[in-house]
Amino acid sequence: MEMRKLGSQGLAVSAMGLGCMGMSEFYSGRSEAAALDTIDRALELGVNFLDTADMYGVGSNEKLVGKAVRGRRDQFVIATKFGNMRGSEGQFLGVNGRPEYVRQCCDASLKRLGIEAIDLYYQHRVDPDVPIEETVGAMADLVLQGKVRYLGLSEAGVQSLRRAHAVHPISALQTEYSLWSRDPEEEILSTVRELGIGFVPYSPLGRGFLSGRIKHIDDLAQDDYRRNSPRFQGENFQKNLDLVKQVEELAAEKHCTSAQLALAWVLARGKDLVPIPGTKHVGLLEENVAALDIALTAEDQNRLDAIMPPGAASGTRYAVPQMLAVNR
Repeated sequence: MEMRKLGSQGLAVSAMGLGCMGMSEFYSGRSEAAALDTIDRALELGVNFLDTADMYGVGSNEKLVGKAVRGRRDQFVIATKFGNMRGSEGQFLGVNGRPEYVRQCCDASLKRLGIEAIDLYYQHRVDPDVPIEETVGAMADLVLQGKVRYLGLSEAGVQSLRRAHAVHPISALQTEYSLWSRDPEEEILSTVRELGIGFVPYSPLGRGFLSGRIKHIDDLAQDDYRRNSPRFQGENFQKNLDLVKQVEELAAEKHCTSAQLALAWVLARGKDLVPIPGTKHVGLLEENVAALDIALTAEDQNRLDAIMPPGAASGTRYAVPQMLAVNR
């Protein structure tokens, strides 16, 4: 497994990580046994970078990851996040970046994960009501206390990123990035490279849409949260499906799946990128990891860029209220 550096503070992880969110919430067909098998297989394949958050399953995802790494903690790099508040019944309560909340969340995550230190600790969303200097200052204190090793931000805008990095080195920025979500190419990618910050694309398969397995909205269970995504609704769905069909055609020429082609495209964007496709199935994990062996020619990349240039996807990636919380 190729290792890639995130930032310039010493953090190194497998070239592909594993997003664990769907193992506990948002997607249907969940099984703890299958999730644990998937994490076991990930480690066998050399994938050591696990991504979770305190909001996923209202803490249950961190408990799952903690169970998976028990007895072999040193073999994994664990990233988790704080900032999105949820009630005991799962209701979303807004974003909180207050220093006292940062400390509270870290202690709770450490307990659920059953570990002594979090490898990479992200602020999940920037709190517009709290200066980011205060939030990152509290995160920096956690590093001094040995509770956290490296700091990250998720969906932060360029100015927030610069201000945060001035307080304490930021090792990674996590933002949605894929063939159909190319917004980071406008400013984000150039900024993280200027500052020496690693980039972690989440949803590199467009929440599964780029895999080509979702042909109709009814392919998703009634409780699947993607049904609420603008890109999965109405005319947007068919327009986006037409784009994916073109990706599938190129994938067939390359003797790979469209998911593998989409991941290979992200991986080829730079050695400072570490995508974290999520899955709860061993078979899909193995398919994703095999994308590391796919070499794209300049012609391949040009054809993909022509199929899905920036802005090609129909619909916003989140509903309006959630879009207000990104790129702050």
